[in-house]
Amino acid sequence: MSTTSPQHRSRGRASHRPRKTATLLAQRIVSEIADRHLEPGTALPSEREMLEEYGVARGTLREALRFLEIQGVITIKTGPGGGPIVAQPKSRHFASIIAMLLQLTHTSFRSVLEARNVLEPALARMAATRITDEQLAALEESVKAMRENIEDSEHFLAENERFHATIAEAAGNPVFSLIISSLNWIADATPLSVEYPPKTRQAICKEHSRIIKAIAARDPDRAAAAMAVHIGDFATYLERNYPQVVDAPLRWDQIDP
Repeated sequence: MSTTSPQHRSRGRASHRPRKTATLLAQRIVSEIADRHLEPGTALPSEREMLEEYGVARGTLREALRFLEIQGVITIKTGPGGGPIVAQPKSRHFASIIAMLLQLTHTSFRSVLEARNVLEPALARMAATRITDEQLAALEESVKAMRENIEDSEHFLAENERFHATIAEAAGNPVFSLIISSLNWIADATPLSVEYPPKTRQAICKEHSRIIKAIAARDPDRAAAAMAVHIGDFATYLERNYPQVVDAPLRWDQIDP
C-alpha cells in the first residue's frame, strides 16, 4: 500500500500543467491520420469542415495545423481548393528537434559520434540476421551508385545516408531506424565546413562493401566489427582533420529541416 498522503498526491497532480487545446487537437488529428491509414498526399477536410467537426476557434485550429506542418505531418496547400494535405515526416525533422535540444544542453559533436559508435555496430549485427533480399540489393545499389558518382559530393552524401538508413531499417526496429537516420543528418558535418576528398570517399566506399559482404554472409560478429571499424575511421578522420568541429557545441541552425 502506498504511504503517500492524499495531500501530496494532489500536489503532484496539480503540478502537471493542462495541455493547450491546440496541442490536444493536433494529437487528435494525428490519431485520425494513423487510425485511418491515410497515405501521404491525402487531402484532409477543409478549414470550415474542421471547425464544424472539432468545435474549436479558428485560431486554435490554425495553431494546431501550423504545429503539424512544422513537424512534417502535413503540408498546407494555398489558393482555391487548398487546405491541409497528409505528408510523411522524415528523419530529418527528428534530426532538427535533436539538434535543437543538443544546442540547449551545450552538447558537442563528439557525443553524436560516440552515440553512433555504440548503436551502429549493434544494428549491423541485427541486420545480418534479419535483412531481406530487397534490402540487401538496396545496399549493393547504394555502393555501386556511390562508386560511379564518386566525384559528386552531394550524390556521395545522399548515398551514404541511404546506406546507413537501410542497415538501420534492416535491423528490424523502427525506433533504432529513426534515431540512426536522424543522427546521420547531424553527423554529416558538411554544414560545419567538413569536406570529404575523393580519396576519403573511396575509402568509405570500400568499407561499405566490406560491411555488405559480412551482412550478406549472415555473419553478425563480422558485420558488427566491420561497422565498428567504419564508424571509428570516420571519427578518426574528423579528429585528425577537423578537431575544432569534434569538440564544438552543436547548433540547431546546422541542421536544415
